[in-house]
Amino acid sequence: MIIYNVTVKVENEIHDAWLQWMRSIHIPEVMATGCFEKNELAKVLVDDTDGQTYSIQYRCRERSLLEQYFEMHAPKLQEEHLTRYKDKFVAFRTLLELID
Repeated sequence: MIIYNVTVKVENEIHDAWLQWMRSIHIPEVMATGCFEKNELAKVLVDDTDGQTYSIQYRCRERSLLEQYFEMHAPKLQEEHLTRYKDKFVAFRTLLELID
C-alpha cells in the first residue's frame, strides 16, 4: 500500500472556505479518478497563529495507479487549487510505503 500524503498550511483568512472546498469538491474529485481506495483528512496539531495545517492522505494499492494519477489527473487538480487559493497556502507532497 502506498500513501500519497499532501500537507497543506492555509492562512486563517481562507481557512473555512478552503476546508469546505476540500471536503465537498477537491477530495471527492481526487477520489473520482479511481486511483485511490481511501482518503483521510487530519489536522496537524501545531501552535501557529498565521494559519492551520492539514494532512490529506490518499491510499493507493499499486504504484502504477499512482503514476497514472500523477500523469493524467494531478496537474489539473493542483492547478485548480493554486488558482483558487494562490499565495494563501503552502503545500508539500510525500510518498510513503505502508509496511505494517
